[in-house]
Amino acid sequence: MRIGGFGGVEGLRTWLRENRIDAVVDATHPFAAQVSSHAATAAADLGLPALHLRRPQWVPRRGDLWTRVPDLAGAASALADRGENVLLTIGRQGVGAFTGCRRQRFVIRSIDAPTGPLPPRYELLLARGPFTFDEELVLMSRHRIDVLVTKNSGGAQTEAKIAAARTAGVPVVMIERPPLPEGAEVVDEVGAALDWLRLATAHSVS
Repeated sequence: MRIGGFGGVEGLRTWLRENRIDAVVDATHPFAAQVSSHAATAAADLGLPALHLRRPQWVPRRGDLWTRVPDLAGAASALADRGENVLLTIGRQGVGAFTGCRRQRFVIRSIDAPTGPLPPRYELLLARGPFTFDEELVLMSRHRIDVLVTKNSGGAQTEAKIAAARTAGVPVVMIERPPLPEGAEVVDEVGAALDWLRLATAHSVS
């Protein structure tokens, strides 16, 4: 077990070589694009098999009012003709992308306080989920939320806000995941990753 960074591609490559690693499984957050890129590059440089484990994305259901955007800048632009009260659930990083949104009032919810510039009008809610469907409905009602801005992280633990927005008729600006490295091999279940790992490392234990 290692906690902390590796020092970019070069540091990761050195660590993989020194620890005689046989395969790389990237199971980071779906929006940790730099880590995934470094893992893919380092593995390719050393000729190691690499896999990316990503939980399934959320998909719109009947009643959802989604606007899909590619990144934070696209999300900020999408708010130009939206309502006044915005629930922003993108984590503490990237909030600065919304500093130009002067008409809206933001309810920023994150585990830790954002760093860097913030929108002119905002309220900060520091809270750690998961949150229930009822809690999300109450939050949206209490703050008169007109639009939800979130990332398509997927997973059941944070999906209640999507269901609450659907029930309340609140539009969602959905930030799509960054693309994985070209040619990346991907699975969406731990079991499938284990099957891949057994095959990928069979030569090293035979």
